[in-house]
Amino acid sequence: MTVGGAVSIGFGIWHFFVPRIWNWYSYITPSAGELVLAVRAINVFFSLCLVLFGLMNLFLAHGRADPYSQLVVLGATCVLWAARVVMQVVYPQGSRSAALQYGMLLTFVLVFGCHAAPLVMVLMGVDGG
Repeated sequence: MTVGGAVSIGFGIWHFFVPRIWNWYSYITPSAGELVLAVRAINVFFSLCLVLFGLMNLFLAHGRADPYSQLVVLGATCVLWAARVVMQVVYPQGSRSAALQYGMLLTFVLVFGCHAAPLVMVLMGVDGG
């Protein structure tokens, strides 16, 4: 949970800066101001969700959390990262470079695994310490 939470936080923080790094808004016609606002809002909320999910996982991993709370947060986090894995398979990013495309897929699968393994442990009643 700690590794998955930390990586989620890292992805979230990085995503706050992605529009500027990749100059997203230059691809949108200036007359579509509402589209710029919508893309900005979606990215901010997505980035914030990654940071918050990561923080929740860290708090649950290092605090006194009951199994139900762990199941809810880990389950939601698994759905989030599983969706990212599926999106990378169906609509791959980084397709100009096979190393980048499959490196991203591997990263997303590993982060999903960082959340899925503790979810299975909680479901089985195993104390991960």
